[in-house]
Amino acid sequence: MRNLFDVVAVAVAMTGLVAISGCGNDTTQQQAVTPGSAGQAAEKVTLKMASVFPSSLALLGDSGVRLAQSVHRVSGGTLELKFFEPGALVPGLEAIPAVSKGSVEAAWSSPGFFAGTDLTFNFFSTVPFGPDAPELLAWLYYGGGLELADEMFASHNIKAIPCAVNPPQGSGWFREEIKTVDDLKGLKMRFFGLGARVLDKVGVATQLLAPGDIFQALQLGTIDATEFAMPSSDEDFGLYQVAKYYYLPGWHEPSSLVDLFVNLDVWNGLSDQHKALLEMACGESVRDSLARGEALQAPALRRMQDKHGVHIMSWPPEILDAYKNAWNEVVAEESIANPMFKKVYDSYSTFRENHSIWREKGYLR
Repeated sequence: MRNLFDVVAVAVAMTGLVAISGCGNDTTQQQAVTPGSAGQAAEKVTLKMASVFPSSLALLGDSGVRLAQSVHRVSGGTLELKFFEPGALVPGLEAIPAVSKGSVEAAWSSPGFFAGTDLTFNFFSTVPFGPDAPELLAWLYYGGGLELADEMFASHNIKAIPCAVNPPQGSGWFREEIKTVDDLKGLKMRFFGLGARVLDKVGVATQLLAPGDIFQALQLGTIDATEFAMPSSDEDFGLYQVAKYYYLPGWHEPSSLVDLFVNLDVWNGLSDQHKALLEMACGESVRDSLARGEALQAPALRRMQDKHGVHIMSWPPEILDAYKNAWNEVVAEESIANPMFKKVYDSYSTFRENHSIWREKGYLR
């Protein structure tokens, strides 16, 4: 993949030289994005990118930094993504709405953080009891998922590009062992995505907190339990310092996506070349996050178990069954209440049904 970047970088540089030769010294200055200008690819464009994840966080955060570095290298410096930590431009949970309004040009976040606008956006992030990363990407790129995402995000003046794919998440940090569904009832828990609706149905009081607020809320007892991300990220956040029972598998996030969000007016103003560079850089980021995500999880689990005294737990089958039954109820209710939810779920579930013969027969179990 590095060779691909080098080839593209050479092509970009040559294009820039051609454009510069006819534009004089002014092309070294940063220019406003003007659709259709002939020398546009050689003009420097800077996009401020607000992140919901801190850069210190492996995979979720530092993948945004790596994306910015890749864009700079491949564009020959004509396109800059400036990564801003959560809160530097806007609060983390406000990053995507700020892109929609045009108060920031870009954001590094997950579609699920925009689900307060429409619960359906969760499908473009992660789905309870859903597919692993290859199948999720297959639906998005070859099953109609991205077309639906484009339709929904465009209505909010946003262009969203899948830019990282994460391994399964941990599904809960608890202070005490969870033996039955009754042990969950009444707990206050930070939870993400459609999985929160599932837990609400089994008696958990869920809320969505920004990543930077989770540890303190758990430490102070504002919440009784939490999930956040995959083991490597949960270790980075030090959640083992407050709760020692860590539950897997991540039934609510078997795989999940982080996107680059760009204000649609800004996106339309970019040259075709810069648009292609962002799409290619995001494709490289998906590859890197998929491989790196798998590589980081086993060492993190071993450290938490052997060094930090964490009990690595598996959900009892009866609790997983309760979660799945509750998920089916959520699907039925939302499909009636929200036509867009039904439209996207029908696309998603039809693809999974057609794909099932390959999923079940093509892989070793």
